Amino acid sequence: MLPNFGKGPTRRLLQGLSGYAEPGRIMAIMGPSGSGKSTLLDSLAGRLASNTVMTGNVIVNGKKRRINRGVVAYVTQEDVLLGTLTVRETITYSARLRFPSTMSKEEINEVPSSEVFAQFDDLFLLSGGEIVYFGEASRAVEFFAEAGFPCPSRRNPSDHFLRCINTDFDVVNATLVGSQRIREIESTSDPLNSMSSSRIKEILVVKYRSSEYVARTQRRIQEIKLIEGLVVISDRASEASWWKQLTTLTQRSFVNMSRDIGYYWLRIAIYIVVSICVGSIYFNVGTGYSAILARGGCGGFISGFMTFMSIGGFPSFVEEMKVFRRERLNGHYGNAVFILSNFLSSFPYLVVISLATGTITFYMVKFRPEFLHYIFFCLNLFGCIAVIESLMMVVASLVPNFLMGIIAGAGIMGILMMTAGFFRLLPDLPKPFWRIPISYLSYGSWAIQGAYKNDLVGLEFDPLVPGDPKLKGSVIIHTMFGIELDHSKWLDLSAIFAILISYRLLFFIILKFREKALPVVRTYYMKKTIQRLNKRPSMKKKQSLSNSKRFPSLHPLSSQEGLNSPIP
Repeated sequence: MLPNFGKGPTRRLLQGLSGYAEPGRIMAIMGPSGSGKSTLLDSLAGRLASNTVMTGNVIVNGKKRRINRGVVAYVTQEDVLLGTLTVRETITYSARLRFPSTMSKEEINEVPSSEVFAQFDDLFLLSGGEIVYFGEASRAVEFFAEAGFPCPSRRNPSDHFLRCINTDFDVVNATLVGSQRIREIESTSDPLNSMSSSRIKEILVVKYRSSEYVARTQRRIQEIKLIEGLVVISDRASEASWWKQLTTLTQRSFVNMSRDIGYYWLRIAIYIVVSICVGSIYFNVGTGYSAILARGGCGGFISGFMTFMSIGGFPSFVEEMKVFRRERLNGHYGNAVFILSNFLSSFPYLVVISLATGTITFYMVKFRPEFLHYIFFCLNLFGCIAVIESLMMVVASLVPNFLMGIIAGAGIMGILMMTAGFFRLLPDLPKPFWRIPISYLSYGSWAIQGAYKNDLVGLEFDPLVPGDPKLKGSVIIHTMFGIELDHSKWLDLSAIFAILISYRLLFFIILKFREKALPVVRTYYMKKTIQRLNKRPSMKKKQSLSNSKRFPSLHPLSSQEGLNSPIP
């Protein structure tokens, strides 16, 4: 139900549904648009919206249990898929993520016969959140005939069922009242033409409630509860090993990145172009006095603004997050597998960006001739880009949409750049907040310190006044850039990678917290909502019905969480 604590009534989406699904049988859940099919599936799968309250019991193998992720899975009406993959690749990757590792590729790729889907064993017919029919599909025609609405010999039974209970036809008929076509239809003996769909639906609902099908359903449910030896299914929905999930997800993510031009390829091209521009502007900067500020500006731009371009991959990652959320609901894999596979699949592209940008700028600007300094330069750049991507992953897990993610990510990165020590020296930052702890949490401050040490320590520059002693790079770092030399540049690099790991761990914690906290919040909300609803006069008037055997007392679904014992 959708509670309304204002003046409006509480809307009941599903009304007293009961049924069962047995192994080895295929059930079709049918009904017109808005009949409650998706709501029913969301209820069984534990995917109801946060403002929806569910009462009743969901029984798995005769026992009450919490509906965890992956216990019940289904394909939604608007499924989220990676647009870069083919249909076969999408199905194959999904199968590999869930099937046991012992299955061969031939078994996974085997296509089932279309005859399996050609007929259904059972039919669950809904309209307006109420059961119109539940039972064997082969007896549905007989049920409709007994109710006074037989299926014509040349009409598809499923079309006939939906025609009887779809109230949209009433709107169409009301629009066409008085037309010649309507007069011709009304002259026929078909009861569908002389009665509204709303009235037909009411007759069918009343007919079903008093039929043998309801009693048979209740008896079968009680029999299932009493069956001994039923195995309670595991919370682990996927049978694939952790390693297989990791390799499969890494491969799929790598393929997606390679085919999505906006994910990395476009950024690689832009990085190369910008690197050539930077290299030509600071070409062979030298060791003159003016080169001191030039080297500082170049290092600050590379560590700050060039890494800022990593935000360009955020839209593609948002699309990948949508797929992750859907597959996580179905229990395909865990959070750790997704985070690790994302890093592994993106690693080659980050290496290409770092090497291309580092090689062009390092040797065009001619920072240092030593190869070890070049390695540090590329590693420093790699760490900064990877940190930005990890930061945007955290942002994507917190904001509701792409636009807010871009705005929030740009704002956070702007703050980190302002406290990096380039726009204002680190010793001059206000200590209570901006220096401690913000600048220590900023990747940019560690990146600039390491870059300046890697470039300037060991060099000598021309003095401002000719004839004065040469200016040592270590002195320039301390006096002009405000950077202490009490630790090595490798410690600065280690701090960047520590921040990288921290962002990934924070992303993992946020995902786990949302999974664990949301059910608790939802449980509390449902209990409080039901308590408030029970205090309403309109709900108290129906107390006599709710205490009957046919309409048992309402209890939140959350009350059965954690239980694993048979229902009395």
